[in-house]
Amino acid sequence: MTIPSLVIFDCDGVLVDSEPISIAVLLEMIGKSGVSMTEDEAYDRFLGRSMATISKVLHEDYGFAASEADLEEMRKNLYGRFELDLKPIPGIADALRRIDVPRCVASSSQPERIRLSLTLTGLIDLLDPHIFSATMVKNGKPAPDLFLFAAKTMNVDPRECVVIEDSPAGIAAAKSAGMRVFAFTGGTHSRGGRLEETLASLGPDCIFADMLELPDLLTQQKAKLKVP
Repeated sequence: MTIPSLVIFDCDGVLVDSEPISIAVLLEMIGKSGVSMTEDEAYDRFLGRSMATISKVLHEDYGFAASEADLEEMRKNLYGRFELDLKPIPGIADALRRIDVPRCVASSSQPERIRLSLTLTGLIDLLDPHIFSATMVKNGKPAPDLFLFAAKTMNVDPRECVVIEDSPAGIAAAKSAGMRVFAFTGGTHSRGGRLEETLASLGPDCIFADMLELPDLLTQQKAKLKVP
């Protein structure tokens, strides 16, 4: 494996430990509508997906059409929880400082949410201004559009990119874009190894759970962590 020319980071669950907060707030909104959904079901259906995709699934599969008022209330509650509880993924700041190749963020979240998350966790100066959102492309993950757009904007061949992802949708998008992908399972939403099992079945280039190991992984000729 050659050293990448660009490292593309997902945000939620990779840079910031936001997924449990996001799922809790989403389930609160869904519950008010009378729709019953378990936490595991929410993770399985929505992890790594854009709000536009989540809204479409809720409408088509659960009969819940989220109004603009619903979405605005959820966004307000989410940002409030972020200000109280959001933390960076352990070790990510040190890892970013040790990675000496270009890097960027490519997330399914809206730009304002990405920047808020990175600002609250002290990571914004390590990644700004190279921040890309699914709102900038036609199709969100698992389509490859966002990763290809990021690579094109950064003037890097997709084959020279490594994506750091924590969701099935993100891994599928990276592989579809022709990029190498490392699956990260160190967030609090790993759910006792269930996430690792799911991601391993998708064939990422490696799986790791400690961000402090990422710089070495990126420079090794062969990944020494678990390879599916």
